Amino acid sequence: MNTVIKKAWEFVQSETFRYLVFGVLTVVVNIASFKVLSVFLGQMAANTLAFFISVLFAYWTNSTFVFRVPYTWKSFMQFVGMRIGTLPIDDGGMWLLLAAGVNDMVAKCLVCVVIIVINYVVSKWIVFRKKEASGRRSKA
Repeated sequence: MNTVIKKAWEFVQSETFRYLVFGVLTVVVNIASFKVLSVFLGQMAANTLAFFISVLFAYWTNSTFVFRVPYTWKSFMQFVGMRIGTLPIDDGGMWLLLAAGVNDMVAKCLVCVVIIVINYVVSKWIVFRKKEASGRRSKA
C-alpha cells in the first residue's frame, strides 16, 4: 500500500498532473466565458472571444505553474500562435456540432477535449521546452 501512495503522490507532483488541473481550469474559463458571452453575442462570436480569453489564462498558468518557465515574448508569441492554429478546429468543430443539432454546451465540451490534447503536445514539445545548461533546448 505504501508504494501505491508513493506513486500517487509522485503523480500529484508531476507536470502531467499540473497540466491536467490547469487544463481543466482553462476549460472552465473557456466554457464560462462562452456561456456569458453567448448571452450578448452569437454563439460563434462568443466561442471565438472565449477562446482568446482562455488562451491568455492558459499561457499564464502553463508558464507559472505547469512548465515553470519564465515569461518571454517569444514563448508568448509561440503559445498564442500555436493556439490560434487550433482556432479553426475549435470554431469548425463548434459549427459542425451545432449544425448537427448538438446542444451548445455539449458541443463546447467535446471540442475542448480535442483541443486539450493538441495543446498539450504542442506546449510540451515546442513552446515550453526547457533549455539545457549549454543553452540549447532540450526535448522535454
